[in-house]
Amino acid sequence: MIWGFVGTGTITEAIVTGMMSSGLDVSRVVVSPRNAAVAARLAARYPKVQIAKDNQQVVDIADVVILAVRPQIARDAISDLDIPKGKRIVSLIAGSNHRLLQEWTGLDERNITRAIPLPFVANRTGVTAIFPADPIAETLFSALGDAVACRSEEEYDLIGSASCLMGTYFGLLERAQDWLVGKGLEPGIARSYLLPLFGSLADAAIASPATSFMELRREFSTPGGLNEQVFRDFDETGATKVLHHALDRVLSRIRAEPFQG
Repeated sequence: MIWGFVGTGTITEAIVTGMMSSGLDVSRVVVSPRNAAVAARLAARYPKVQIAKDNQQVVDIADVVILAVRPQIARDAISDLDIPKGKRIVSLIAGSNHRLLQEWTGLDERNITRAIPLPFVANRTGVTAIFPADPIAETLFSALGDAVACRSEEEYDLIGSASCLMGTYFGLLERAQDWLVGKGLEPGIARSYLLPLFGSLADAAIASPATSFMELRREFSTPGGLNEQVFRDFDETGATKVLHHALDRVLSRIRAEPFQG
């Protein structure tokens, strides 16, 4: 199978990297030349990667076309393409619902699948949400970690909102490190402690799939102890409401049409 990428940025590089170390059926990968540095790096690293002369050539050559352009330029970049009616499209464009994608591509919605891959696909870890269920997209993203087929557009949008917590995760580590350093701890020591701590907590949750987050929180918090105190302060001082408010705002932006980035 020939896979094509319209848009050659960070996520395209991560997907191609994961594909090349997986057992996926890949005869060739065709990437657009727009980001010359990324395209050249992929072509130099992997013999199966070909740099197309333009986005139209990607569409002409590939069996499956993955749209990986920025939302702000998506309409112009895609509407200029001549896409055959039977072409399979996987869109990674945030906020681009099926109605918009049909308008831009001229394809029936049955030929379009949306997906939210994260940078971890480069290492074939993590999880990718797709909508609707599609055997080609599921095959691709299952080879790059786990694939979750959403049952509705609403479900897909909610998962898309949750994926926006990545920066906040590292921001929490950043703020905790700042506090430790402000109290006199060396930055390297703070980082060396915080990273394994958070990583081990994630591992504990993954190893206990039947245990809810509430149960895990209580398991890792002695009644009347310090862990319980910190979460109570977090919750009662309004941090939970702030988090939910932020997610509500993200969901509103995702559902805005057309998406403004």
